[in-house]
Amino acid sequence: MKKKTKQKNQFKPKKEEAAVTLKDMINPELIKQLKEQQDQLKAAEERKKEAEEQRKREERRLKEKNKSFEELLNESGMNWKEFK
Repeated sequence: MKKKTKQKNQFKPKKEEAAVTLKDMINPELIKQLKEQQDQLKAAEERKKEAEEQRKREERRLKEKNKSFEELLNESGMNWKEFK
């Protein structure tokens, strides 16, 4: 019986071993590089979103500019039959 309890105690992690984290094991310079790369990717994504939004605004503006008289008349809320 005593042998079984000894075996269980052997597998318990020591307090010193449990305190070591992945962050402690990774080189701080590598962490810095990864954070810089993350910031760069976020900035690139923001620029991409802004460019897409600008393109959509320009597309809507051109579409509105090039509407035919019929499209403008159909979009009008007035009842034009009353003015005949």
